[in-house]
Amino acid sequence: MIRTIAIDDEPLALQLLSGYIRRTPFLSLSGEFDNPFAAMEFIRNEPVDLMFLDIQMPDLTGTELAKLLKNGPRLIFVTAYDRYALEGFRLDAIDYILKPYSYEEFLQSALRAQRVLDLEAQPRAEIEFNADFLFLKSDYKVKRIRFDSILYIEGLKDYIKVYVAGDPKPVLSIGSLKLMEQRLPASRFMRVHRSFIVNLEKVETIERSRIVFGKEYIPVGEQYKDRFQEFLDRNFL
Repeated sequence: MIRTIAIDDEPLALQLLSGYIRRTPFLSLSGEFDNPFAAMEFIRNEPVDLMFLDIQMPDLTGTELAKLLKNGPRLIFVTAYDRYALEGFRLDAIDYILKPYSYEEFLQSALRAQRVLDLEAQPRAEIEFNADFLFLKSDYKVKRIRFDSILYIEGLKDYIKVYVAGDPKPVLSIGSLKLMEQRLPASRFMRVHRSFIVNLEKVETIERSRIVFGKEYIPVGEQYKDRFQEFLDRNFL
């Protein structure tokens, strides 16, 4: 069962969302909140796997709440405004449901969340690690990739892209960036953005808070800047 909460300041919208959660067999409704501050306090004290979160709320928006909950539960945004979609995915949202929505649309998003959480709960199903290399399943093949050949890794919903030096195309595999961060050696790899992990040994040029790999620019996210700066300070002449 996926421990789930619903957050929406509109009573009817919250009632509908909570009803859909109760109707879904693999979701367990742990709480429903019309106040994002109450939801934040609950999350800090109780285990939550997934939250369905409205964006346009008074005092504290859904995106602001997501930024405050670093390493918090996975989230799906539920909103009447499509202009927030890009920001939502930058916050590593699993999905983005646009109001008004049907139960079928809700269920599709819930199933996506189930797949993501299952992958994170069973890390060795797709990825096996060694001291110097990893195996990835890609295009119905298993590929061996040496750590020292990796430039950076990009997370895209249920998939990861591993960019390798000398290869114009990344290796695409099922998995999550969170899993990769947990299993890669921290002395050699660092997460610098919600969507990127970089090989520290391959960092050669930094420009305006962006790491340069050829023609590609990897942004350093606000919540990762201090840690990345510590790495730079330790190696600065």
